[in-house]
Amino acid sequence: MRKGRFPAMVALVAMLSACGGGGGSTTGSPIQVTPAPGSSTPTPTATTTAGCSLRERQDWTLSQLREWYLFPDLLDTGASPGSYTTVQDYIDALVAPARAQSKDRYFTYITSIAQENAFYQQGASAGFGVRLTYDSTAQRVFVAEAFEGAPALAAGIDRGTEITAIGTSTSNLQTVKSLFTAGGAAAVSDALGPSTAGVSRVLRVIINGVQQDLTITKTSYELTPVSSRYGVKVIDNGGQKVGYINLRTFIDSADPALRSAVDTLRAQGITNVIVDLRYNGGGLVSISELFGSLLGAGRAGQVFSYTTFRPEKSNNNSTHNFQPTSQSIAPMKIAFIGTTSTASASELLINAFKPYLGANAGLIGTNTYGKPVGQVALDKSSCDDRLRAIAFRTENANHEGDYYTGLATRVAASCAASDDLSFQLGDPNEASVKTALDFLAGRSCTPISTSGQTTQTLRASRQVLQVPNGTTEQREVPGSF
Repeated sequence: MRKGRFPAMVALVAMLSACGGGGGSTTGSPIQVTPAPGSSTPTPTATTTAGCSLRERQDWTLSQLREWYLFPDLLDTGASPGSYTTVQDYIDALVAPARAQSKDRYFTYITSIAQENAFYQQGASAGFGVRLTYDSTAQRVFVAEAFEGAPALAAGIDRGTEITAIGTSTSNLQTVKSLFTAGGAAAVSDALGPSTAGVSRVLRVIINGVQQDLTITKTSYELTPVSSRYGVKVIDNGGQKVGYINLRTFIDSADPALRSAVDTLRAQGITNVIVDLRYNGGGLVSISELFGSLLGAGRAGQVFSYTTFRPEKSNNNSTHNFQPTSQSIAPMKIAFIGTTSTASASELLINAFKPYLGANAGLIGTNTYGKPVGQVALDKSSCDDRLRAIAFRTENANHEGDYYTGLATRVAASCAASDDLSFQLGDPNEASVKTALDFLAGRSCTPISTSGQTTQTLRASRQVLQVPNGTTEQREVPGSF
């Protein structure tokens, strides 16, 4: 990560966030302002620590937003803190004008320093270890992905599994359809319980056509950013070798995993690559820059992206260049698989290759979320408060940015494709992978159609299941439970 210095003697670390909950609801990850050198990151109870009353935390939040917010003219500074019972509710009121213009769709939020550090550094989280999607029309919930080392996969739950009922015991199972009827998708996520180790649920599931009731207990686990099962593959595409890399999230532990994955492709002389970011809600800019450099052999010193703050903070503006790495390859074509869950650092990576590959960098799947801005992380360490505030915008080498409605209308080439849960990720028969292979081989495809619609109206009937104001993992890994 790139670091700089602020007058307040805190370090600035570049990050980009998910889209308010990854593909479109809560929030995500950003630039990070860490405690001053030599200080620690305590985890006190905010309600009992001096200086951590609700009003003091609200006042601190307002002062930080006045100083750093990218759209200061879109802050409702007249909002009364006394009208709100949580810091987040007050933040929502402050940024409401920016949200109305789709410039801050839940990107600005308050979170825990300790929780967030644990996720970004080790991928630490607690849950069943699945990513869930739901069909809003049929009111059905499916597993899109199961994570290695977590309880769901150990119980036999994997991509394509349908969850038909949820309960705390077999005697009080509620069908997914009844939950949707009672309270929509939020009722389903509530029924799954908090992201706390030790929480158990009975899930009625259908696996390979067989219905069974499974008791699954949430545990602490470390998310593997590049799956050991399908994260990197070499696919035969009509006699030509194609590399496939699936990145779940941009966290620190993705560094060695991505280097190893690309080095595997380099050793086989691969020049066409599929980069699967279909559920990737964002994360650390430093990892996006690394991934770009790994796919950018021969571009060392050329511009990857520009980071621009508001005028009075322009001393923090920076230019990020491709860096030489021993594992780098130089793809002739890249097929980026994306959906409306693809956001932030993922979109940054795709946008960065537009000036260099043109129509040889294609977007496969659906439109992306649309988050060309990033946050700074401002810490009130005595309260374990980290404010993620929109503070900068990003552009590629051609100064192209502002893709608030997604990248589908901004890329030179695109191919529409569905997310086919009947095949594992990375399988050449899966609809998005198959279409990506067609693009790389020069076969015809149907472009992603936007017809002037917004990102929200471009959503397929199936989308990731979100938790409002969820954990850091649920913000950065959309649909995770």
